[in-house]
Amino acid sequence: MAKKRRTPPTAAPPLSAAPPPPAAAAPGTLPAEAEAAGAVVAVPLLALMMFLAPALGVPHEEMLQDTMKSIVVSFGALLAAFLLLWRQRGRTEPLHWHAVVWLPLLLMAYALGSMAWSHAYLGGVEAIRWFVFSLLVWLGLNTLSRERLPTLAWGIHAGALVASLWTALQFWADLRLFPQGPNPASTFVNRNFFAEFAVCTLPFSAILLARARRSATVALLALSTGLTITAILMTGTRAALIALWVQLLVVWPLAAWRCRGALAFGTWPRSQRWMAVGLLAATVLGLGAIPSGNDKVLAEQRGVTALERGFVRTRSIRADDASLGVRMIMWKATAGVIRARPLSGVGAGAWESDIPLYQAEGTQLETDYYVHNEFLQLLAEYGLAGWAFLLALLAYLAASAWRTWQARDAAAQAEAPWRAVALCSLLAFLIVSNVGFPWRMAATGALFALCLGMLAASDARLGLARRWAAARLPWRPAYTTAALAVCACCLTLAVYITQRAAESERKIVQATRLALTITGSGDYNNPRWDAAKRHMLELIREGVALNRHYRKITPMVADELARWGDWNNAIWIWASVLSSRPYVVAILTNVAKGYVATGHNEQATAYLERARRIQPNAPAVRALEMVMRSRAGHNDEALALARKAMDDGIYDPETLNAAFVLAAQAGDYPLAQRAHELRVEKFPETRAGSYLQLGHLYGGPLRDPQKALQAYRQALAEVPPAQRQLLLAQIPPQARASLESGAAPAAAASAPQMSSSKP
Repeated sequence: MAKKRRTPPTAAPPLSAAPPPPAAAAPGTLPAEAEAAGAVVAVPLLALMMFLAPALGVPHEEMLQDTMKSIVVSFGALLAAFLLLWRQRGRTEPLHWHAVVWLPLLLMAYALGSMAWSHAYLGGVEAIRWFVFSLLVWLGLNTLSRERLPTLAWGIHAGALVASLWTALQFWADLRLFPQGPNPASTFVNRNFFAEFAVCTLPFSAILLARARRSATVALLALSTGLTITAILMTGTRAALIALWVQLLVVWPLAAWRCRGALAFGTWPRSQRWMAVGLLAATVLGLGAIPSGNDKVLAEQRGVTALERGFVRTRSIRADDASLGVRMIMWKATAGVIRARPLSGVGAGAWESDIPLYQAEGTQLETDYYVHNEFLQLLAEYGLAGWAFLLALLAYLAASAWRTWQARDAAAQAEAPWRAVALCSLLAFLIVSNVGFPWRMAATGALFALCLGMLAASDARLGLARRWAAARLPWRPAYTTAALAVCACCLTLAVYITQRAAESERKIVQATRLALTITGSGDYNNPRWDAAKRHMLELIREGVALNRHYRKITPMVADELARWGDWNNAIWIWASVLSSRPYVVAILTNVAKGYVATGHNEQATAYLERARRIQPNAPAVRALEMVMRSRAGHNDEALALARKAMDDGIYDPETLNAAFVLAAQAGDYPLAQRAHELRVEKFPETRAGSYLQLGHLYGGPLRDPQKALQAYRQALAEVPPAQRQLLLAQIPPQARASLESGAAPAAAASAPQMSSSKP
């Protein structure tokens, strides 16, 4: 082969000469040119996503807050991936892969498979969730270089800051811009959700502060981080408080000491150090001493100021806490699921559907919609796949923490601060995951995924080529074209799902609010509400047709319809819920009661049998059995069931209501009196109805008008003024006249009929 003539050093290269090939990248690292091409657009978009998700909220109830955040996260992840791939088109530089990306993909594959044999809708939701999670981890792996990590950190810090500002305004001034459950909840509807997110963002605020060099930046970050800490104290969320104290007292000091050589705070002059510490402390102490102006917060009597609330709630952490007791009920039921289905699980997302089959004897309601322990829920739903995910994740995090602590060479020490941030955030995340469900919250779940992506990208830069290594994916332009097509399809699907979810939630929530408004009027059977009722039914039909799986909201409409006596419409709404959640005993018995009220005893018996197979001793099942046996003419059997329910202590207001009516009709007045006393003592919220029935008993069969009048007065004292006329309408005319005039009746002019209706 002939040798090519060398070009003289002073000669210019010919115009047709190809550019020199790029320098070979170090093993395990992403080529600089490819990184710059994708990250320059993807990382700012991810930072914007992490700012908008917590900062934005829906100022009305027609869309759930986390639906809004899920939209922001989903579109942020898909758009970032699309732009990364768009900048990659025509290039052959390899992209990265990491073994940790396989973990959420494993759960996504299981979720897709479980759709064939478990709850298809819930499995599909879980598959989408894990797809977005996997995408975020992969994006972090391929874009989060050390130079671009501050951009992401600023987005996370700014999002937490704005969310904390909303929290502070709700705590101090009772700001009602966003619908709230437990106050103050920022844009998260529940204060626990906000606190669990905010406490996981603090490591990002801390590293921005530790890296800052200018005094103005240090002051700004100290003040803003202090506000976020104060907002967490305002919530009084104990899991978040544990994570906060662990960070402040243990993790941060260790990380600062270990990474002191790689951070700017080690070179600060003494005055700047004192300024940072002083401003942070002054912010927490000063803002934390401002008393709350929110009546709902003050009514809880858990502290007037943020500092008091934080310390009171921290001291209240104990094994016999009532809130923890409710969670223990769910955890025990979930442990039963794990024992029964250790390998297969019940299916992705299917815990909330199947848990009634594993609840304690006599339970008729879902204790909650989630386990409030992400690890137990993962194992219960995913079985062997969940075990593999959890053990591999914990092993990877432990190895990453050890590798970070043992950093010796210059490259490892340069990586250590950002690795410490990701690990600290994940530690806080794992702490709150023991008593909550942050994996299912959009903003917090996205932060979880990005922290894993940060660690994976750091592994790639360190050239870790074993086990948990980042490998380079051979890439061709054709791959980019195919990936862009998939991304475009996913964006189209996201638009479709978003539109349906928003429309369904809007219609169902509007119908629910309208139903509650009609009931709240106290005159719900007035013809003036007919048009509103028709509109409400139209909304709920359209909403259920779009999505019948909103079991948190839809049954509320049916409950109000039943209260108005519209059993036919109540039945089909409850039945739509059962088509998605077939084992909820309370809804099964509600449908059965509806069929009893409409004279369809065969259908009622069928639903009663379904409920009895799940929970034969549930109070609602016993109450329904009593009513149905009485209607069949077996009054003695019905009364025997009533006595047994009271003797066993297994009853609810409906059971005692049925026992009272049956006993009064049978002339067993001591049993009726006992049912009344138990109902007044155990269920204060039903006192009005109980005293009304007692008045009917005294004014009718017992013929004691004085005691009847006294019972009616007690019933009136238990209802708000808006419902007074409704209750008065159920009192016999002569007694009502006496109550309105203040005179005592001479005798009961007409004996009222004993009824199971309540005011």
